[in-house]
Amino acid sequence: MEDLLFCPLCESPASFYHASAVRSYWRCSSCASVFLNPSQRLSPREERHRYELHNNDVNDPRYQNFVSPLVQLVMQGFSTEHRGLDFGAGTGPVITKLLREAGYDMHLYDPYFHDNPSVLEQTYDFIICCEVIEHFYDPKRSFSLLQSLLRNPGSVLCRTSLLTEEIDFSSWYYKDDETHTFFYTPRAVSLITEHLGFSSSEIIDDRIIHFRLN
Repeated sequence: MEDLLFCPLCESPASFYHASAVRSYWRCSSCASVFLNPSQRLSPREERHRYELHNNDVNDPRYQNFVSPLVQLVMQGFSTEHRGLDFGAGTGPVITKLLREAGYDMHLYDPYFHDNPSVLEQTYDFIICCEVIEHFYDPKRSFSLLQSLLRNPGSVLCRTSLLTEEIDFSSWYYKDDETHTFFYTPRAVSLITEHLGFSSSEIIDDRIIHFRLN
């Protein structure tokens, strides 16, 4: 086991934090984020197969209800004249479906299921990442990309489960998904805001992060 790893978000030293039977996790000394040992990540083939097992039916009312807080934030903050990107849309892009039905101009990107590089050569008024950012292998690079795709003013709306002080990591369900490789803390959200080009951020119920550029 390595004595020292470096945080893929802020590049600060990290130390061993927790081990399960098959995975080990490290915690950053600066932003307090926890990440999977990079040597234990799935291969691209394994990762894609895992995503294909997700039952993401865009017509499932439960799935639609799950994403509804993000959809409502878009509808409250943007008109149908604005342009949106569903980043990491996966096999069932329900957010895009719901917003297109409401008249929004939505575009899709996913490295496995909607791999259209031209989408990343354009800019957007809002970008949605629903249960995506915890999959980032290189969150610094990924958030820099998202910021570069954003018009000013604009928003990046992320849904994830933040790692807060109240959570017992050893029993936390969120770490048990083998495709989840990086767990953000409120301190990490502040760091992203301050150092990766955003103007401000807001955490809503420890599950939704609203990054703003204005």
